[in-house]
Amino acid sequence: MKKNTIFAAVAALLLTGTAAWGQSKQFKLGQWVEIQNAILGELSRSYVDTLPLERMQLAGIDAMLEQLDPYTVYVPEEEQEDFEMMLGKTYGGIGAIIYKPEKEGNVFINEPYADSPAVRAGLRSGDQLLEIDGVSTHGLDASQCSERMKGKPGTVVHFKVQKARTGEIVNVDVTRERIHLPDIEYHGMLNASDGYILQTGFTENVSNELRSAFNDLKKQGMKRLVLDLRGNGGGLMSEAVNIVSLFVPKGSLVVSQRGKDSTDYKEYKTVREPIDTEIPIIVLVDGGSASSSEIVTGALQDRDRATVMGRRTYGKGLVQTIRPLPYNGQLKVTISKYYTPSGRCVQAIDYARRGEDGSVSHIPDSLTHEFKTLHGRTVRDGGGITPDVELPAYNYSRLAYALVVGGIIDHYALDYVGRHASIPAVEDFHFNEYEDFVEFAKKQEFDYRSSAMAYFDQMKKELEKDGMAEGAKEQLEALKAVIDRDKEQFLRDSKEELIPFIEEEIAVRYWFQEAGIQVRLRYDDQLKAALEKPMIQF
Repeated sequence: MKKNTIFAAVAALLLTGTAAWGQSKQFKLGQWVEIQNAILGELSRSYVDTLPLERMQLAGIDAMLEQLDPYTVYVPEEEQEDFEMMLGKTYGGIGAIIYKPEKEGNVFINEPYADSPAVRAGLRSGDQLLEIDGVSTHGLDASQCSERMKGKPGTVVHFKVQKARTGEIVNVDVTRERIHLPDIEYHGMLNASDGYILQTGFTENVSNELRSAFNDLKKQGMKRLVLDLRGNGGGLMSEAVNIVSLFVPKGSLVVSQRGKDSTDYKEYKTVREPIDTEIPIIVLVDGGSASSSEIVTGALQDRDRATVMGRRTYGKGLVQTIRPLPYNGQLKVTISKYYTPSGRCVQAIDYARRGEDGSVSHIPDSLTHEFKTLHGRTVRDGGGITPDVELPAYNYSRLAYALVVGGIIDHYALDYVGRHASIPAVEDFHFNEYEDFVEFAKKQEFDYRSSAMAYFDQMKKELEKDGMAEGAKEQLEALKAVIDRDKEQFLRDSKEELIPFIEEEIAVRYWFQEAGIQVRLRYDDQLKAALEKPMIQF
């Protein structure tokens, strides 16, 4: 009796504590809402100027969600179209990338998509848009021009256009369509036996696109597949499951999902018959491969179905869903973490534990755990997917970044298009007018300093702050003489690095996006290294 009484008392205490904890949590939430409403009410009554309520609302929501992870975000009604574009890579428009180097200048058709409404209406790379629906493009920035070009499929947008090669000014009407940017951007044979698929996203139906690409390559004699997920930031988990199902037996576990409590546990298994469980597969990944890319990579690695090559992936093991909110808003909210078949979570950053300054940090390797693949190989959690075979990383110079990000190479490609009516077929095209590029680029404004020179300038500023620059004047001048290079000479010295970028941008403007990928593959040393490395024998 005494023992039963003690057990009953302990149980009552635990239940009371749980209830009190729940009440405390709800009380805190109610208290916060009440304080917020009181502040807004007092501001509305007392603040000297008109309150910018919409800006305050959005700023408040964003500040609140910033305390969580970067993937939990509020999407107001007016941003729904951009949000749908991000999720589905579809929008209503004419199918062209634009370029606007100056706000007071015209806007260029930079890269039209193959078989797009823009191309069918006769717009080509280098054409300048003077007016959009009767409104001058002068004074509009690129995003404002883009918004005017987008719209409901079936509607017409009117352009006044100056043609690139003739200078003729014409009126062009383009009927908008639903534009879908494919996730399988390219597939083809690299040689007589190696097939290659470049996948850049995980939107709806990509698994069927990949199935079609795979079958096409098999017909061409493919004996080994390279699936390139480098830079692929992910998307729909369901499509990741469907892609894995193409290569592993039906009923295989691909990924599991664990949420706030044990009832949130879910398993996702393949439900379709595979198309090939034998062909050797290389999966290429890097630091930009995240989310669904890591689900595919982790599942194929854990099941010893593919050899993963490249660099460690991003490490995003969080799952989001969309919840409706009042006034047609939406909340993209993180609801769980995902785990590969071996049981590892690839999440690399611990958002739940922040420093006093609000910062988050990566999970150290010392706190990761070992797991086993289907055939007993060791893999680890907590830091993305570590490749089976590490490949050298790309190391681009500061100059290359400046020319690409600053739009100098883009601008040159448009200039080139205006002076050349055609180029050879992409497989025969090689850029051999580098001196022409040097003459163009040296007249443009951009930061052409080397990394060494940029560090030197920063070091000199720090020495000046500390009052040490004068004493080190001779040494600084001597060092500067060694590392400082003339813009024109720097461009000439960087020829081998820059030609692939220029060649790709020119090819795209004559033969569309696939041509640019073909040129890129021509110079892809990481891919070449992957083809030469021995694969894991399972």
